[in-house]
Amino acid sequence: MNEPDQTISEFTRRAIIDYLSIAKQWSGALDEEEFLSRLYDLSKLPSTDHRFQDAAGDIWQHRTRNNDWPQAWVFTDTRFNLLHGPDEPFLRFLAETLDPIVRPNTDEAWAMVREYNSHLGIDGWELYVVKEISRRPFFGYRLIADGALPKLEQARAVAERLSGQYVSQQIRRLEDAIDKDPELAIGTAKEFIETLCKTILSERGVSFAKNEDLPALVKMTIKTVKVIPDNLVSSVGTGKTITVLLNNLGSIGHQLAELRNLYGTGHGKLTHHVGLEKRHARLAVGAATTLALFLYDSHEVEKTGHP
Repeated sequence: MNEPDQTISEFTRRAIIDYLSIAKQWSGALDEEEFLSRLYDLSKLPSTDHRFQDAAGDIWQHRTRNNDWPQAWVFTDTRFNLLHGPDEPFLRFLAETLDPIVRPNTDEAWAMVREYNSHLGIDGWELYVVKEISRRPFFGYRLIADGALPKLEQARAVAERLSGQYVSQQIRRLEDAIDKDPELAIGTAKEFIETLCKTILSERGVSFAKNEDLPALVKMTIKTVKVIPDNLVSSVGTGKTITVLLNNLGSIGHQLAELRNLYGTGHGKLTHHVGLEKRHARLAVGAATTLALFLYDSHEVEKTGHP
């Protein structure tokens, strides 16, 4: 039975270890001794080779000098206990493989994050950006506490396909604010939908007023993208069902705009104003990203011909 500090299963760990063993060198641009020294004091860990006094010595001997240990040796080495130990050291190890010093190629780091999170999410964990320095991300780890966070990861993937930094900044702001500043999260959720709708309309050559409000932008976008596959257009009941669904989706834009006016950032409040709680921010962010992702996916499908 897993201990309370061990919630990431062996199946999940082995899947990630297999990925690193086949696709990536876990120490990245560093040699393995240098990488591990960032996480552990190797001079205080014992050697498994009688010729050396500490772990630093036998790692140098068997990986740097002779390379006679397998690439995945670190994950089964009991000194580090990454395969069967607590969650925190394992997650810390994964985050370190993404550090800009270890992984200078940011695109490569993001590809690894997506692979890690596809496995970690099963056990309720994810890696996420905790800060940026010179536009290079530094990653930490956290429990996935609600349904908005996985949606934000999908939204980040959309942001990577768009030009410019503004959408990426909005995603970072949503991640940071969803628990710490609900009003900022609500205001940013509205801005995120506005940005995605304007992007879609612009890419499709549809003009809109500079000061167009959010409900109107959402309606224009829904009318512009093809939301019903060609092979279902003539299906009995499909039109009615999709109409109801789109009406509900369209109302998200309207209600989110109202919520932002009442509780989000961007408008002055009375001195006795009481804001909403973080659970309401999660609801707003989850609804906003669901709508935005659906609209952008519909736009992409029609543009590329691939679902």
